[in-house]
Amino acid sequence: MKPDIPISPEQRWEWIKYQLRSKGSNLSKLAIELEVTDSAVQLTKYSPYPRMERAIARKLKLQPHQIWPERWNADGTPSRQRPNRAEKRERTNVQKHFCAKDSVSNAIAHRPMARRA
Repeated sequence: MKPDIPISPEQRWEWIKYQLRSKGSNLSKLAIELEVTDSAVQLTKYSPYPRMERAIARKLKLQPHQIWPERWNADGTPSRQRPNRAEKRERTNVQKHFCAKDSVSNAIAHRPMARRA
């Protein structure tokens, strides 16, 4: 059974927020789970953002093309204005750890050098 998803973007966004709350979640919790800012999730309201759209759809146990038919093809691929642009891959824990460690070690190394200069 297909849910009655509003066509109007404003009503659809309110419907999404209501559905998330009814499932014990919300946009802020989703942002925390995805390790992004709240504004990154909010951006989905105004423009296509395939990663966030997939995450919202997954939470609602729907397909993105059911929620945003104007942004997605029926086969599950994003309908893009720039089709050759690849989506960024999600960072793995190894990459996150490396970046965090690298930035801290750089700061520690630069402080003594700056003091000597």
